[in-house]
Formats: sequence, C-alpha cells, structure tokens
Amino acid sequence: MDEPLSALDLKLRKEMQIELKRLQLETGITFVFVTHDQEEALTMSDRIAVMSAGRIQQIGTARDIYIHPKNRFVASFIGETNFLTGSAEAGALRLATGERIEAPGLAAGAAATISVRPEQVRLSLPSDGLKATVRALVYFGTDTHCHLHLADCTEIVARLQSPASGEAGLAVGQPVGLRFADGAVQRVED
Repeated sequence: MDEPLSALDLKLRKEMQIELKRLQLETGITFVFVTHDQEEALTMSDRIAVMSAGRIQQIGTARDIYIHPKNRFVASFIGETNFLTGSAEAGALRLATGERIEAPGLAAGAAATISVRPEQVRLSLPSDGLKATVRALVYFGTDTHCHLHLADCTEIVARLQSPASGEAGLAVGQPVGLRFADGAVQRVED
C-alpha cells in the first residue's frame, strides 16, 4: 500500500488505521505499508524499515526504533527529539556550558551526540539539573510544549502534560532546571 490514507482527513485516517489493522489480523496477510507520516508508521507497523537516500538506516519494532534510534537521521525522522553535543567522558557528556549529563555506556573520547525525546525532559527548580530559560510555551490541549534555551542557546523542547486547569505555571523568560527520565539519554551516531 503506497500512502493509502494520505488524502483522508484526520478523523477518518484514525478510523481507517484501526480498520486496516483489523483486516490484517483477520486475513493474516502481510501488508507493506509505505508512508511519510511518522505517527502513522509507529501506530500501524509491527516492524518498520527507516530509509534515507535509498538505504535502510534501521529495521525494528516501532518501540525499538523510537527508544533506541541507531543514528541522528532515525532519531529525528521518527518522532521529535532533542540533540545535545559535547565531549564524551566515561558515562557522561560534557556540554560546552561545562555542565555534565549522565550518559551510561558513553566512553571517554571525542565529540559525541545524545538524543532525548521531549516527553522524557523533566523540569525542576533552577538550582536542580541543567540550567535553562523558558523561551516559548505552545499549548496543544493535551500537551504543552515548553521551548527552552541552555546557556549556550542550545534549544531543548520539553513536552509537558497539560494540567486540568490549562495553566502550565510557567512563563517566558523564567529560569528552570531540567533533567532527563531514567534511560532517556541515547547516544546517536552522526
């Protein structure tokens, strides 16, 4: 199937995703589903092959590709992500700001890049974790995307579940600290 749902509106597309999955399970037929919609690939697939310039970058389950992307292309293509680059130390990444991020399995060496998904970013007091400043708040209903800048102007996006009141309790220009959920930091190859 070559992008079979691309011309449908969002509500009908969601309904058809469920219907196609049901048909596939009932018939037992293998579907090869081509899409440029990353969310659709994650929700529809048992296995995904991510391709770039005619080459396979990674094959795996949706969960494996999302949580453990092999390289920068896969990390940025499947879902949203934050990239941080610095000097590799034993078990950590040293940023240009001098701050240190725990990165289990990272060996000392040259420059390295890590990936952290926005939903794995945790905000805290400015004295706790990496120092950042709120640059923008974008309300999406269920989520609020908090755009942050580190001291060197590196942008980090945190996806925060919106509270029932709709008020995130944050303001543009506010200093905050940030940390990452356990297991969230993934090294990616360039």
